[in-house]
Amino acid sequence: MVSFVTPVVPLFVPGSRPDRFAKADGSGADAVILDLEDAVAPGDKDRARDAVLGHAATLGSPVIVRVNAADTPWHGADVDAVRRLDGVAVMLPKAGRPEDIAGMARRMGRDVAVIALIESAAGLANLPDILAAPGIVAVAFGSIDFSVDLGCAHDRLTLLAARSEIVWRSRAAGRAAPIDGITTDIGSPEAAEDDARHAMAMGFGGKMAVHPRQIQPIRTGFRPGEDEIAWARGIVGAVSSDEAVRVNGEMVDRPVIERARWILRRAAST
Repeated sequence: MVSFVTPVVPLFVPGSRPDRFAKADGSGADAVILDLEDAVAPGDKDRARDAVLGHAATLGSPVIVRVNAADTPWHGADVDAVRRLDGVAVMLPKAGRPEDIAGMARRMGRDVAVIALIESAAGLANLPDILAAPGIVAVAFGSIDFSVDLGCAHDRLTLLAARSEIVWRSRAAGRAAPIDGITTDIGSPEAAEDDARHAMAMGFGGKMAVHPRQIQPIRTGFRPGEDEIAWARGIVGAVSSDEAVRVNGEMVDRPVIERARWILRRAAST
């Protein structure tokens, strides 16, 4: 299995806009998603693919290439292009069948980190098999397309069950923490931060951004609050083992200590 750490803030940039690649690279995002799918018009697909081939290796940030879906006429050429790029991960949109992932892995002909984008009821229903497919390191939640597929509202309550299942099945399969979908309102840093805080509370490891101005709000949303950090420091500083002890009137045992350590690791990484 290819090594993979979930990026807290991966940033999308259209593959047809190589003039924006360097800006995305220097934006402070944890990874750059070079998009060949939704952000690129059908007539620009070939030009975008050539731009990604020509510039991906020049970026200092980790690179993820979102190829076109397996049932599109551009998918094969996209996969052939990514095969020529060392060290990049590939994101497969509209991931609904494990055989599509297996087919992509065979066409790649080498190990590559694959992120499956769950955007449909079929994708969620087949999630256990998708998580077991070759090359899969994590899944991401395409919440907007998922809502369109189901004909449901795009809000937290309606999508609660789907988000929860994506998180716990990823954990059960031993994959990296999943990545949550985008916040469409790029003019509201408060919305991006609030959505990120919700995603972290649900157990997601990161959240995709569509504009550089969303990067810091998302990072802030994934950072534990100062009260949580202070509590965690107090717990970790007061214990010398995983045995149950009393700290500030609170009975602290191994799960509580592990929770405190997780909070401090998350705070250090954001």
